[in-house]
Amino acid sequence: MVSTLWLGIAGFVLYWMLVWAAKKENLLPSYVSTQGPILLVHTKRGRKFLNWLAGPKRFWRAWANVGLGIALVVMFGAFLFLLQGAILTIQNPPAPSAVNQPRNVLVIPGVNDFLPPRATPGILFGLLVGLVVHEGGHGLLCRVEDIDIESMGIGLLAILPVAAFVEPDEEDRRKANRGAQSRMFAAGVTNNFAITVVAFALLFGPVAGSIGVASGALVGGALPGSAAADAGIDGGDRITAVDGTAVENNSHFQEIVDEQNASQLTVTVNEDRQVTLNRSVLVTGALEDGPADLEAGDTITAVNGTPVSTAAEFEDAIRVSSGETTVTTEDGEERRFVAGAYLRPIEGEPLAEAGAPAGENVVVTRFGDTRVISYSDIGDAIDARAPGDTVEVVLYDGEERSVHEVTLGTQDDGSSFLGVAPLAQGTSGVTVDDVGLEYYPAEAYLAILGGGDQSMLNSFAQSFVGKVLFVLVLPIAAVMPGGDFPYNFAGFIGEISNFFVATGPLEFLGAGVLFAVANALFWTGWINVQLGAFNCIPAFPLDGGHLLRTSTEAVLSRLPFEVTRRRVSAVTTTIGVTMFLSFVVLVVGPQFLAG
Repeated sequence: MVSTLWLGIAGFVLYWMLVWAAKKENLLPSYVSTQGPILLVHTKRGRKFLNWLAGPKRFWRAWANVGLGIALVVMFGAFLFLLQGAILTIQNPPAPSAVNQPRNVLVIPGVNDFLPPRATPGILFGLLVGLVVHEGGHGLLCRVEDIDIESMGIGLLAILPVAAFVEPDEEDRRKANRGAQSRMFAAGVTNNFAITVVAFALLFGPVAGSIGVASGALVGGALPGSAAADAGIDGGDRITAVDGTAVENNSHFQEIVDEQNASQLTVTVNEDRQVTLNRSVLVTGALEDGPADLEAGDTITAVNGTPVSTAAEFEDAIRVSSGETTVTTEDGEERRFVAGAYLRPIEGEPLAEAGAPAGENVVVTRFGDTRVISYSDIGDAIDARAPGDTVEVVLYDGEERSVHEVTLGTQDDGSSFLGVAPLAQGTSGVTVDDVGLEYYPAEAYLAILGGGDQSMLNSFAQSFVGKVLFVLVLPIAAVMPGGDFPYNFAGFIGEISNFFVATGPLEFLGAGVLFAVANALFWTGWINVQLGAFNCIPAFPLDGGHLLRTSTEAVLSRLPFEVTRRRVSAVTTTIGVTMFLSFVVLVVGPQFLAG
């Protein structure tokens, strides 16, 4: 099957050939020119409006001076970021991943892995706004600084707006002083950053504040082979009731399921259909080299000959065993292992001092009179004891069983400790689930966007700057470390729109309109901050390249030698080439340098 990327490349080549043929045959109107595959639509309209808008020149010069300072800081930061990133990539190449695939540099939905086609309207709106305010800023400052404008317009790739432009009169521009030129070049990124602030202020305020999380268990996905998958439950579904009991949220659903230890559950999905969950003990995780010879995806039907269909039954059956356990899988195979808490005694601490093998991976099956089957059991049992208590600990080193009399140590806070390091969750590194749902944390995403319960965020995430930084990575949230945001967020689109409802002061708009406004603000802020930052890169033909030239001239003019075009070009070319090579290393380096 042909990939979306290759279809996109083929379409792009075909389009470029058509543009080239139309230009060659003089079929393009006089107000349309080309630059490569881009159609540039020129117009002289709007100049009177810019002349009127440029009236308060002192205000606009002050505005542009503030933006110039911000642009210079971002420009210097962009240089350091790209250069340091390239050096780190060469020294320690990261493994190729979706994040550093070259196609994901392109902000093209469907080609970029993180930008789904459904996000196209919001992305196009944000891009169009960004291009208009950027080039409008250049045009406005041209008139403020008495630089005439030849024409203005927009660049189209087929029907997609991919650029906007203002053509200043080059003779007027050259006559303008260095400060005027710098303000004119910085005006575009100034406006982009200003639009970012406005868009995110609206999103984080009244818009997100009018969005709530829908009731029910929010299904991000169902594990293959699980009870949920077999019942036809999938990502985007909401489980709204269990055996007639209304479900409030994800944790409430889990509480109901745990309380009802039945092999079958009747659940209501999306408030309009009922399905039966035939629960089974599915292995969701197992250490490759752990004590248990099990793999993720195995289904356990019995423990020591006792049939089990729920996670609670699985744990109960293990707790009545002495340690050595036999589980039967769905295919009839039996797997024997020692079931307990998988951990490692730390050298010089209580358990190791009592004779346990320090630094070795062991399975603890008993702590005093308590049968333990996981590290959390160990923690609970230790908390119930006082420092200095002597406890009998039973453990297995491979198949060798040993018993140790351990005197618990005292931590700095006065609590007791055993002196072990956990190696895995679950029983001997095995985790199980009897329903098989992956939950969508809608509350966390909504909180980041300024709605819902803000107390679940730390103080930095509650701040405006913190929210902006989090929003910038939400489209690639699933690959970020930490696991708090297991799904990429590209707006209130597609199946996840089922997880949210309209509420609050803008409820009257309805969910459809409110979500569209939120998506437009999300992508407008997201794209404009990146347009601004990208244009601050000190390389031609970006605004940062022009600012680099004027800045270089300003610095060299203060040195005891003549400022020549050759000397300025030497500095700007060196920095520009360095930036280009750094960018190339960041984009394609992981593909060639790793491993």
